[in-house]
Amino acid sequence: MTRPPRILVLPPRLTASARTLRTTALRRGLRIVEATASAVSEGLGSPGSTERAGHAVHLHAGPSFADVVAPALGVALLEAPADWLARLPRALTRREIQAMPIGEAYRLRRPAFVKSPNDKSISALVYADGSRLPGPDAVDPATVVLVSDVMTFAVEYRLHLLDGAVHTAARYAEGGRLRLGPPDGDALAFGREVLATAGETLPSAIVVDIGRDDTGRWAVIEANAAWASGCYSADPERALDTVLRAAGPTSELSRHDRAFIR
Repeated sequence: MTRPPRILVLPPRLTASARTLRTTALRRGLRIVEATASAVSEGLGSPGSTERAGHAVHLHAGPSFADVVAPALGVALLEAPADWLARLPRALTRREIQAMPIGEAYRLRRPAFVKSPNDKSISALVYADGSRLPGPDAVDPATVVLVSDVMTFAVEYRLHLLDGAVHTAARYAEGGRLRLGPPDGDALAFGREVLATAGETLPSAIVVDIGRDDTGRWAVIEANAAWASGCYSADPERALDTVLRAAGPTSELSRHDRAFIR
């Protein structure tokens, strides 16, 4: 069966990773649409749009753009469950992690690393205690956050996972500073361990960040939606494979992936 031609929708302001993916997509023969969220929704998303007709639409963008555009385009955004990291075994996280309403996190009286599970609405930071978090005047107290013990990583890697395998990977930081490079064998081996233990709890296309601390212990840092993640120095062809699966036509979803729609 012949696959329909593909469109990759991008926001007007592109990151370095987005520019790399755009070049890769053009080389592969995809059509590129760069526009504001409202323009995309009113154009490609309108019934009978001639530009979209007969095409399968994909997306690479941040959450705020994607949340506006995806429903209008029939794009399913795949992501990990909000409490995925908290449900991992301690052997993979090396620290205590809890998913809780931010209203509960206000009661913390110790330093903790706190972040939003699947977007950046709560800045990912070490907070001295719960009183330093954004207050109820700024955030709904029911908003779920991830609260974890503070852990420092000597080196960090991004794994692009596709169909239960590490499809491509790259180093993105050392000592907390950006330093791009290839993955090493130990990072890839730990990625396979994560998949063997928790692969069924993830969509078929996702990004997982992992790191090694100063004592040599490996741990999962977080999971991120591939459609909103940078590819750093990973193989751009393989990174694009992951993005296209992670944000593509709802009609093409597998039964497994239907449980992971944002």
